[in-house]
Amino acid sequence: MTQEKKTKVSGFKYWLGFVWEILKIVVISLAIVVPIRYFLIQPFYVQGASMEPNFLDGDYLIVDEISYRFENPQRGDVVIFKYPLDPSQFFIKRIIGLPGETVKIEEGRIFISGNDETKKIILNESDYLRDVYTAGGLEVSLKDGEYFVLGDNRGSSSDSRKWGTLPSGLIIGRAWVRAWPFNRLEVLN
Repeated sequence: MTQEKKTKVSGFKYWLGFVWEILKIVVISLAIVVPIRYFLIQPFYVQGASMEPNFLDGDYLIVDEISYRFENPQRGDVVIFKYPLDPSQFFIKRIIGLPGETVKIEEGRIFISGNDETKKIILNESDYLRDVYTAGGLEVSLKDGEYFVLGDNRGSSSDSRKWGTLPSGLIIGRAWVRAWPFNRLEVLN
């Protein structure tokens, strides 16, 4: 074999080896990233003002998708879900009412009662909202697997007051980390 052919074969083997190494890195990376992205966590970009002042337009969140496989959503959790009227859209809202409860909005306040009507509470949202007034006058009894959700910015939110209850099967997960903007970086409750 001539020197020229040896150089061509050697160059070809070099590039073939290089491509093979890149391919291995891509396959290993996908084997790690894809399961994490589709089964454990995923990003969510907040659009709109319905969750102000706690979540602003442009906030970038990391969504915990695994917790609700082991426990049920709780009152006050901020959840990301598929919009019941168009599952191709994703919404972010706060859980107010749990399965089996009755949620009543009257005179700007939210009343919650369970199956036992004697256990009626006025929802206290002072941990995450100041001086909130919830407009509307409605009463909704939640069935098994249904949640009542509201935006934190009650005056600018399309939520359960407008389109009804949220079936548990549409919940993607809970807001876990605010990753952007960096000056508001935090792990959420």
